[in-house]
Amino acid sequence: MASSADVHVRICGQEIIKYDLEIKALIQDIRDCPGPQSTLLELNSQVKEKFNHLRLRIQDLEQMAKEQDRETDRLTIQAETESQRKQMLSNQTAWRKANLACKLSIDSMEKDELLHGGDTQSTRQRKVTKESLVETSSNITESLMSISRMMAEQVNQSEDTIGTLVSSSRTVLETNEEFKNMTGTIHLGRKLILKYNRRELTDKLLIFLALALFLATVLYILKKRLFPFI
Repeated sequence: MASSADVHVRICGQEIIKYDLEIKALIQDIRDCPGPQSTLLELNSQVKEKFNHLRLRIQDLEQMAKEQDRETDRLTIQAETESQRKQMLSNQTAWRKANLACKLSIDSMEKDELLHGGDTQSTRQRKVTKESLVETSSNITESLMSISRMMAEQVNQSEDTIGTLVSSSRTVLETNEEFKNMTGTIHLGRKLILKYNRRELTDKLLIFLALALFLATVLYILKKRLFPFI
């Protein structure tokens, strides 16, 4: 970079070089990555982060070139910016190629494991995952069966309760009919009692009138015998 560049330009240039070296190292790690896919995804995530930082610093350097007062400094910084941008594009191409080579290598290794039944660490991890899934599925099935049994017991209890309610309802209806019959009998008895009471009152009145008539007759006879001239 031009010797007349100021401190900020030199710092920005150093950071660009640092990110460029880190990206190259990560790309080499991707080429050498034996798998599994999760490791490759983690490396790619780191590369993306470094590229974002690098792109921002190149934009900062480009902006600094525009702010230079001297034409020679501006041209020098612009040339450095263009060089770093080309280097970034080159790194992106190398990154894609490294990814392609790594994916092919991982796919080939997984095919070999399937064909030869190799018990590598990744295979063991897949087996453990499958066993865990089977165990989880079994636990879920047992839970569903338990819930089904509980629901069946609840249905049976509901049927028993409904039967008890039906029996109780029938008993209540029969009792109601008996109460109606008893009410009719009581009503008839009340009528008979009232009728009997009225007849008794009539009989008493007739007896009283007969007694009065008898007494009047006796008094009349006595009067005629004792006082014949009156």
